[in-house]
Amino acid sequence: MTLLLPLMGFLFVSLLIAAVALSMSQGATATIERRLGELRGPGQVLHAPKAERLSRTLQKLGRMAPQSAKELTKIRQRLIQAGFRSNEALSIFFGIRVGLALVLFGVLSSPIVVRPSLYIALCGAGLGYLMPSMALGRKARKRQHRIRLSLPDALDLLVVSVEAGLGLDQALQRVGEELAYAHPELSDELRLINLELRAGKARAEALRNLADRTGVEDLSQLAAMLIQTDRFGTSVARSLRVHSETLRTKRKQRAEEAAAKTGVKMVFPLVFCIFPAVWVVTIGPAAIKFVEVLFPLAYK
Repeated sequence: MTLLLPLMGFLFVSLLIAAVALSMSQGATATIERRLGELRGPGQVLHAPKAERLSRTLQKLGRMAPQSAKELTKIRQRLIQAGFRSNEALSIFFGIRVGLALVLFGVLSSPIVVRPSLYIALCGAGLGYLMPSMALGRKARKRQHRIRLSLPDALDLLVVSVEAGLGLDQALQRVGEELAYAHPELSDELRLINLELRAGKARAEALRNLADRTGVEDLSQLAAMLIQTDRFGTSVARSLRVHSETLRTKRKQRAEEAAAKTGVKMVFPLVFCIFPAVWVVTIGPAAIKFVEVLFPLAYK
């Protein structure tokens, strides 16, 4: 155990030196680009921002991390649900995960904060490896919740647009433009549908992609309803109105369910936090008086 800690410290220092050398090499590349820009003339100087350098470093660190095909698919889907659709998002996520694990291991294995311990350092590294996934899942759930809350407004606008004479594609585009400020997440998803339709994808495929990108059950049901309406040739406006009423009923039932769960959730704070304080305030003086009166009698 005593020999393993210096070995792990040496490994951490080596990785830290490699990261510094990598950032210095990127700085040299940026200097060369800046000088080339100066030769081109004023107004064409190339500056590499710090965020871009950090992004490149995280990408290279993420590509070196061990990855499995199943985990890659799951994390890529979660990143898309959280709103990160760029090609570099997956590499940056793995870089953040590995970098945070190494930083926590280095801090906890050195006498900077606590006494060096291999067990604590390994636990910190494991926690640093899991924290990005937890934060990503939380962000994805918040985004799905915002999309779920914005869906009734979008359905109302869709019904009005379709009943006014617009086609479904034009109605989706119009609703996406109108919701840009109030509900930017859903507006962004509708904008992507319009881009896919312009690129030549079928409407059914674009709607299925919408359901897969968001992971929201209500949007999946809406996509299935629109696909069935398009396939069987029924009235889009009538289907949207019925679906909007159904969605509002489900939203009301969710609120009633959450209200019914409130009593059960309040039991634990009441029992463990509020009741002990109440007992101390109400029974405490009587208990002190009881001890002062009876204990001297017991020892006589």
